[in-house]
Amino acid sequence: MANYQTEDTRTVALVGHSGGGKTYLLEALLARSGTISSPGSIERGTTISDTDPLEKHYRHSLNTSIASIDYQGTHITLIDTPGLTDFRGPTLAAMAATETTAIVINAQAGIELATRRLLRRARQRKLCRMIIINKIDAEGVDLGALVEEIREEFGNECLPVNLPAENFSCVRDCFFRAEGETDILSLPDAHTQIVDQVVEMDEQLMERYLEQGELSTEQLHDAFEEAMRSGHLVPICFTSAKTGTGLEGFLKFCHRLLPNPAEGNPPPFIKGEGEQAEPVSAQPNPSGHVIAHVFKTINDPFVGKLSVFRIYQGTIKPDTQLFIGNGRKPFKVNHLFRLQGSKHIEVEQGLPGDICAVAKVDEIHYDDVLHDSHDEDHFHLKPVDFPRPMYGLAVEPKTRGQEQKVANAINRLAEEDPCLAVEHNQELNETVVHGLGEMHLRIFLEHMKERYGAEVDTRPPRIAYRETITQAAEGHYRHKKQTGGAGQFGEVFLRIRPLERGSGFQFNSAVVGGAIPTSLIPAVEKGVRQVLSHGAVAGYPLQDVAVEVYDGKHHSVDSKEIAFVTAGRKAFLAAIQEAKPQVLEPIVSADVTVPEGNMGDITGSLAAKRARIHGSENHRGGMVTIQADVPMSSLMDYLAELKSLTGGQGSFTMDFSHYDPVPHEVQQALVAAHDPRDEEH
Repeated sequence: MANYQTEDTRTVALVGHSGGGKTYLLEALLARSGTISSPGSIERGTTISDTDPLEKHYRHSLNTSIASIDYQGTHITLIDTPGLTDFRGPTLAAMAATETTAIVINAQAGIELATRRLLRRARQRKLCRMIIINKIDAEGVDLGALVEEIREEFGNECLPVNLPAENFSCVRDCFFRAEGETDILSLPDAHTQIVDQVVEMDEQLMERYLEQGELSTEQLHDAFEEAMRSGHLVPICFTSAKTGTGLEGFLKFCHRLLPNPAEGNPPPFIKGEGEQAEPVSAQPNPSGHVIAHVFKTINDPFVGKLSVFRIYQGTIKPDTQLFIGNGRKPFKVNHLFRLQGSKHIEVEQGLPGDICAVAKVDEIHYDDVLHDSHDEDHFHLKPVDFPRPMYGLAVEPKTRGQEQKVANAINRLAEEDPCLAVEHNQELNETVVHGLGEMHLRIFLEHMKERYGAEVDTRPPRIAYRETITQAAEGHYRHKKQTGGAGQFGEVFLRIRPLERGSGFQFNSAVVGGAIPTSLIPAVEKGVRQVLSHGAVAGYPLQDVAVEVYDGKHHSVDSKEIAFVTAGRKAFLAAIQEAKPQVLEPIVSADVTVPEGNMGDITGSLAAKRARIHGSENHRGGMVTIQADVPMSSLMDYLAELKSLTGGQGSFTMDFSHYDPVPHEVQQALVAAHDPRDEEH
């Protein structure tokens, strides 16, 4: 049985820019708490968290890893997350499974692009936030200036709860005990600042503080939790994973002040679908119905599928019967595991706040809610707003006959990462895997080969162009076919008009007097939808158009469904030709981060790609991020060009923004390259 209760649990996601030292920090904390005998080494590939062969090869975390520490009666679950931007998906999924997000900042590098993004994401998710400044004993760091920079960038709510002392060999507490000299800032001033910030949460507490001049930490505890919940306080800790400085201080802070499941903001559960969904509560009550959420899936070719979930309500034990989502048939928990890196430790129960796993239940998928009562059917956790995967590769088996093997490998790997998307274009017989960048897909391909023995050839995919119309028009077609026996006859008159960008498609009938029997109107719509799928001018899907059938003719014997499918399709095609059709291209919002000295070259290269540059943002360390809207077709091979222009220091991210018309000459080329196949249906 667990020797702790729900109020004794803490869950913390260690997030931050690559190079911040999150993995080293986790190793050092595990060693300091006595969980392991000594920290592992990234160079030797002996860390608890980075156990994947590719993580050892690249010396970067590529997925999340979970480990637990028991410290002075408190059970602390830490999730080490990837810092590379291509692997944001697992990081964001892990953050949503915790009460607290700890942003790890490299004291040498300072505030980096991912720092801003992750703090913003945690705030949007209403997670408690804290900052860990790591590598405080590195050469040339100015920690006082960095604290001021953090406060200027993220607000005065960012305040130290401890400060480095004795030439960075220890830290001194600012909140519980404000005694002694420190290497930076004033300890009494830091204590006053953080107490002032906390008492602002409670008027009665503030009055007492003004009367007494000092309050006990017990009196301040609840207000401290409320300040973290509301974002009124973002504590800052100092550590050096290398020397061990600040590790004990961080563990004490987790034990005494970080929120437990009842003290953090409640998880954003909803019940129902779409606009009918309503917020519902999950209480961290071990005696309640079970509510758990799956935030991570591991498909091991040897062990099988492992589904990792956070328990929000109730208690799960071996033999517990659980439903998956809205499923009617439960599964039995045969074995319940706690993860310690790659180790699966069997446990007798999981309480609210625990992160556990079950193996070999193929029906469980990412984002499923597990529960033990039909009262919780249609429960969902508020979806994570993942970045849209826009970097694509078309893949096909390297050798014939491996199609199923490749398909299985693709689907299993895509199930593990919410930012990998697989799309199969039946018309082109093309499978495209979309990710967040070149490295994301490179690792995906290497995993396919190493884990599943599946090798593929790759090539750039077709750009996801679309077609639309720019003005209203009418179309008419009479389909008449005589084949010796019963013939085919159908005549359709329709009108079309453009819709607002992003509206999709509308179809309705204004036919009166039985000119087209009501039973045949769906056949007309079927013909129209065939054009939507295959396009009218360049072979790309058609969107943002309204179609109204207003007249036609039929024959009592020869009017069959196929006749009106054909007539509807060709009347629609005729109308489109009169409606000034237009090809649209996907536009992405790109953030291009480069050294300041390369800014001129980069803005020039982006302008040549038809980019609209919106602005730039300077960062510590002489880097600048250029924000621009760029046609996706211009960025297909941009990474190599960017690396060349910046000596390997440039990077970019992109998210889908909208569709815009292509230039006239591009449309002409796309139309000329299209080989229309006007098949009879």
